[in-house]
Amino acid sequence: MNKAPLIWADELDAPLAWSQGRMISRWQYLADVQALAERLPAQGPMLNLTGDRYRFAVGLGAALLRGQHNLLPPNHTIDMVTRLRDGFAHTYCMRDREHLASAGELPVPSVFYAEDHAPLVSPALPRIPHDALAALVLTSGSTGTPVPHGKHWGLLHQNIHAEAQELARAMGRQNLIGVNLVATVPAQHMYGFESTVLVALLAGAAFDAARPFYPADIAAALKRMPRPCMLVTTPFHLKMLLESGVGLPAIDLVVCATAPLSPQLASRAEAAFEAPLLEIYGCTEAGQVATRRTTAGAEWRTFEGLQISGDGDASSVSGGHVAQATALADVLEVLDSRTFRLLGRSNDLINMAGKRSSLGHLNYHLNSITGVRDGAFFIPNHSGEDGPETVVRPIAFVVAPDIAAQQLQSSIVDALRERIDAAFLPRRVIAVDSLPREPSTGKLPAAHFAQWALQVLAQRKASRAATG
Repeated sequence: MNKAPLIWADELDAPLAWSQGRMISRWQYLADVQALAERLPAQGPMLNLTGDRYRFAVGLGAALLRGQHNLLPPNHTIDMVTRLRDGFAHTYCMRDREHLASAGELPVPSVFYAEDHAPLVSPALPRIPHDALAALVLTSGSTGTPVPHGKHWGLLHQNIHAEAQELARAMGRQNLIGVNLVATVPAQHMYGFESTVLVALLAGAAFDAARPFYPADIAAALKRMPRPCMLVTTPFHLKMLLESGVGLPAIDLVVCATAPLSPQLASRAEAAFEAPLLEIYGCTEAGQVATRRTTAGAEWRTFEGLQISGDGDASSVSGGHVAQATALADVLEVLDSRTFRLLGRSNDLINMAGKRSSLGHLNYHLNSITGVRDGAFFIPNHSGEDGPETVVRPIAFVVAPDIAAQQLQSSIVDALRERIDAAFLPRRVIAVDSLPREPSTGKLPAAHFAQWALQVLAQRKASRAATG
């Protein structure tokens, strides 16, 4: 049976993680994994709820030693945990004891992470079967029912090896050994799982155990991290960081994913950090697929060993860590087997006045406008807040406190007119304090956003009616 090691172990005295400036070695990780594995239930899966990235990694390793896998759902609400309990027998969760009061009771058994590190020993390096299920990533799907996607250990090794090649190349390095990273994304999200936890376990990097959110905390974490150093983040967090005015240190690489990044924001980031910025494109079904340096052009290039076939909204990826050809949920312009442009999500395509575009494309240009801190297009139903309409026109919600209210509509529309077809210009531009993004990933779930948008529109209509 083919097996692959649990961690990169050429130098077990090397760091795997940093916790409040203190280095945690790979030896210590193996000891902590063994100690936790002995306390786990005989059967799983594990729902790994710890907010500490190192503890998450220990939980992952301990579960693998026991022949179990981690569940990675889209959220950790009581309703979601209940559905996981009902759908996966023997589910238990690993939790932080210090967060027990805020998390409350959960409908599954709990294992609490031990506060103290296990005594250092010299354990044999665990080797995990290639076909071992390491994680079950669950997407909510259109019905809200969790849809599982299995991630097996051997293919995860291939995925991370290919990613490490791309990240190292962007830094002008041969590999990621000795590279340290700070991340604003959680370990439980597929992007954070791959690009922080697994990059450290399998490619020789080391991560900061914390997940800083506020700009000052992110900057402080980067400043205390030894170089070479990279930041793993999202467009939402990156924009918030750059617009905060907080002083930022020079680092060696910025990695960004979860939504396409505008070239303007990428240029600002590269100037602020004095480092290249690399975007990663991927999906839950196929894992990581391609990268691009945003400031160098719109084209994406696949990881070594991956090929793109098809075109438009009928594209798929195969090869490398993608064991079977997998359809992509995005509309691509395929230039060759390894190069493509991303045109938008296949489920957010819109047609107006015989013209075709996507919400992703429109949002991209909206967020490229100077003065717009955040923004999103909303397409109302044919029966909108102002009564039945014969033509549906988009509405743009923007966070733009630096643009005068009386100039907001004209400023945004005039800027968009230079970027998008006139058929998609917003009928109204509405200023809001914030958009209902998920704080951990910066994503804007479509159903939640639509509900929020209708509430905002209804409130504005009621306010207008009250004032006559």
